[in-house]
Amino acid sequence: MPKLKTHKAFSSRVKITGTGKVLKRHAGQDHFNGRESGKTTRNKRRDVTFSKAHKRAVKTLMPNI
Repeated sequence: MPKLKTHKAFSSRVKITGTGKVLKRHAGQDHFNGRESGKTTRNKRRDVTFSKAHKRAVKTLMPNI
């Protein structure tokens, strides 16, 4: 069976931690942030983990993790 290729667009948007968790950035940070509360703006600065429901999709896009 041939090697499986990594989906480069997906891999540039996520980070794999040492324990195998998949981190992504919050969406909606570029503009229209004046209407957001300060709490929402601060929370958008943090990385969030993918849910376990997406584990199979992540494995398909990044088979070598």
